Parts: sequence; C-alpha cells; structure tokens
Amino acid sequence: MTRYVFKMPDLGEGTVEAEVVAWHIKVGDMVQEDQVMAEVMTDKAAVEVPAPVSGKVVTINGQPGDMVRVGSELVVFETEAADDDVVAPAPAHVVHATSPAQPVEVQRLPVVPVTSPVQAEEATSEAAEVSGRVKASPATRRKAREAGIDLRRVPGSGPSGRIMPKDFVAALSGAAPAGMNGGSAIAPSLLRQRTGTEEVKVIGVRRVIAQRMTDAARTIPHFSYVEEIDVTELESLRTHLNSKAPKGTPSLTYLPFLAAALARVLEEFPQCNAHYDAERNVLIRHHPVHLGVATQTPDGLKVPVVRHAEARTLWDLSDEIRRVSEAAKSGKASREELSGSTITITSLGRMGGIVSTPIINAPEMGIIGVNKAIDRPVVLDSAIAIRRIMNLSSSFDHRFVDGYDAAAMILALKDLLEHPATIFIPG
Repeated sequence: MTRYVFKMPDLGEGTVEAEVVAWHIKVGDMVQEDQVMAEVMTDKAAVEVPAPVSGKVVTINGQPGDMVRVGSELVVFETEAADDDVVAPAPAHVVHATSPAQPVEVQRLPVVPVTSPVQAEEATSEAAEVSGRVKASPATRRKAREAGIDLRRVPGSGPSGRIMPKDFVAALSGAAPAGMNGGSAIAPSLLRQRTGTEEVKVIGVRRVIAQRMTDAARTIPHFSYVEEIDVTELESLRTHLNSKAPKGTPSLTYLPFLAAALARVLEEFPQCNAHYDAERNVLIRHHPVHLGVATQTPDGLKVPVVRHAEARTLWDLSDEIRRVSEAAKSGKASREELSGSTITITSLGRMGGIVSTPIINAPEMGIIGVNKAIDRPVVLDSAIAIRRIMNLSSSFDHRFVDGYDAAAMILALKDLLEHPATIFIPG
C-alpha cells in the first residue's frame, strides 16, 4: 500500500490560499480517480477539486469555511501501488492556464476553474454527468448534507434527472415534487412551540458577497435620493408594443425602457458613469454604458452586465437583460458577463416596495433601484386622476457625485420616463 499526499494546488493569479466550501468525501471512503472531492474558492474563482488517484481516504484537512494555504496538505490517500514511496504533488507542478476559461492541471489532477464564484454550479453539473454522481447544485448538496438527506434517494424533475431546488424542498417536507406522483406534506400545527437555534456558517459565495457589501458600505459615503415617477404613459406604450410583438416574444418590462433612458441621460452626467481607482486615486469616466443588472439567484445576488447599452435597441436591451440574468441564475454566466459594469440598476419586481436604499456596486459611482408601480389617485390639472406611480430609489458615491448632480440626473431620467417617446428621439 502507498500513502499518497495531495496538497492544495496553486490556482493561479497570485493565489496564496483558498477557502474550503464543501467536501464530497469523508475519511474511510473509497474514491475513484477524477471523482470530485471538494469545492474550494479563491477571491476570483470557485473550483472543483477531483481526486488525483483511486484509493482510500485516510485524512482530510480543513473544514468548510477554513482557509488552506497553497502547498498545505489537503487529502491523504492509501492506494494500491508497486512500492511504498510517498507521493506528494507540489504546487510547483501546476500547469497554469493561458486564460481564465481554460483548465488548470496539477499533474494528473484536472482542476476545473470557474471564471467566477457563481459558475461553480455549471462545473458541478458537468462533473456529475462524467462521474455519474447525483446531479444537483452545490447549494442543494450542502443543504442535503446539513439536513441528513441522501440525494440519491431524491427523484429529480430537472433535465437528465437533475435535482432541482423544489425537489429538495419536497423531500425535506416529505412531499413529492410538483408534477410527480407520491406522498403529500403534512402541515405542522400553527400553534406548535418552536425551540432551539441554528448556526449557518458564512462561506463560499455568500462570504464573498458579505465582504464586498461590507467594504462598499464602509468605504463609500452613500447619498440616497428617491423620486416619484408617473409611468402611466410608459405603461401605455409598453402594453401597446407587447400587443404588437410576434406571438411567443417575451414581454417588455420596465427595465429596458429604464436602461435606454439611463444611457441617454449619462451623456449629460458622465461623473455618474465612472469608476474610482483607489490605488491610483483616479476617477475613470466611461464613455460606453455597461449596465449591471442586479439579479437574485439561488447562490445570492449577482450582477451580470449588458454591454454597450447605449448602442442597443429597446428589444435588444430586453433580450440581453433577460439573457444575462438567466445565465447568472443558472450559473452559466462567464467571467466577462459578471464584471465590468459602469453603473447598476436593481429591481425587486412586484416586491419592490415603496423605497429602498441600494448599496453601490463598487467601484461604480451609482446604483438605481426600481420600486413597484401601483395605481394611485393623484392631482392632475387640478383634478383627481388615477395614475400609475413608481419610485426610483438611487444611491451615489458622495465623494465624487454632488447631491445636486445626483438629483439633476434622476430628474432628467424622470422626464424621459414620463414622456417615453422622447427616449427614442435624437437629442
């Protein structure tokens, strides 16, 4: 028998340590070469680590949430071999990828890099198809481990039997997932007392989100401004365009109109379409509008980017917003699609509330929040009328965007949205 020591590989780009997000093996397990052992994360990427050899797991170092330095012992195997030499792959054997999208290899170890933390789900799905493991997202597998549920016994309703979040919830409650035959959930008593607490370790993507939000709130003095918008005419135009669209065309929402109007307005307020480079103490004003679209996903909030919003038609904006948002939700967004935004819009849709205080997506200068649109009685031409009203809640970096300029930009945006035909008339 041979003792095979596998060390944390060098994942490139100056990485000195990586966070253990999840283990898929335990001491005593027999694993096969290329079987996914763990998920680890750096500040730049989420990576699935497959087994370099077949053998028995002797030791595992690092619990989920622990930071393990490159070159430190990660897993020790007991393998069948011709001699008793200790095999210890070192970080020096890493063959670096020539681009972020290419695989990184540690000797026989095909480490699959994901170009952003949110692509871990895609890599997991691909690995599952190769190895024959249960097909489920990392989040679902983690929740199953915490709940003590064997996913191999959970029927999947997704493509190729993939276990979807609704399947896990159904298994957790004892019910069959929607669209499948099986038992039914029994509702607990509404008057039953609940006791105890639950500790949830902040790791992986959620840890990165928490750190970035904390940094933004701590380093950026936010100036918030809320304006009421009468979108009655915009709603009329939106309804009309949707009725004229070919059958099967996805409906226009308010977001592409807002994106088109924002691209127009930013020509007059370039300081709001900028980045602050703190290391060089330089403000970088961008001529193109690369619009970030804050998107809620199973792994947390992500900001895919619609590039060159200023050069897109209304329908093109609608299609691209939908495409990048769906890519982010499914974990298929590329690194380029999740970076490089110059200003961000965020919307909670029908849950949008009356007012919100969005946090700036650093290093940007501003973020525009869309609240829900509702019909309200208002005074119009000295008479009471029912109008559709929607608030825009915005935040700006007060170090570089004065309150006057922030308010002026939102008022200019208000003017375009309340007279939506002017969005498309050359200035």
